[in-house]
Amino acid sequence: MAVIDVHDADLVALYPRNPTPTLRVNFITGLDGAATVDGKSAGLGGPGDKLIFDSLRRVCDALVVAAGTVRAEKYDGLRLDAAAREWRRSAGLPEFPLMVVVSGSLELDPAQLVFADAPIRPLVITHAAAPADRRAALQPVADVLTCGDTSIDLAAAVEALHARGATQLLCEGGPHLFGSLIAADLVDELCLTVSPQLTGGSAGRIATGPDTPPRSMSLRSVLADQDMLFLRYARSR
Repeated sequence: MAVIDVHDADLVALYPRNPTPTLRVNFITGLDGAATVDGKSAGLGGPGDKLIFDSLRRVCDALVVAAGTVRAEKYDGLRLDAAAREWRRSAGLPEFPLMVVVSGSLELDPAQLVFADAPIRPLVITHAAAPADRRAALQPVADVLTCGDTSIDLAAAVEALHARGATQLLCEGGPHLFGSLIAADLVDELCLTVSPQLTGGSAGRIATGPDTPPRSMSLRSVLADQDMLFLRYARSR
């Protein structure tokens, strides 16, 4: 498979909306497997990574992120630039994707920009045993969807998103959510950026969760930019 420079690539064609429901995960890692630098993924990224990051958001119906990542990475409102909004309109899509935050504890700040500056009302997915006071605090700024009794039923959450018309799902982490999605066999694609950095230290890996049988994936594309690699894997046929 040829390696293409990311700046020469048609990213929408290489990371397309699929004809069937798809849960796509986007992550970055260093050469030694580190998922973060000083606790954040931004220290591993670069310009090419940002191009793919933006393109993946452009084509998705909903962006699914764990609450810990929302807090750590200081997520703001899910706003797209004018070109991305025009592309979505021309494709018959809503101007903005739906922002979905997954949280069992509902330890979220309603004043954070991910809620306070959201162009459309976000969705928070939790379980029935989540604290009632935190649920009430979020309801003015987000819809709260219950999936599961004492823990979040991710399969039910994905089904609920599909029922809302959000069939092209993009997950940006964190590692515990990714690991749980793997355990539930819900991951259809992984878009993995390999950053040319050795970081050492105690940084975790991109997926953390219960042990599960390995799942084979097929390499669909390889892009490169300034020693950085961008790999797209999908479920093996």
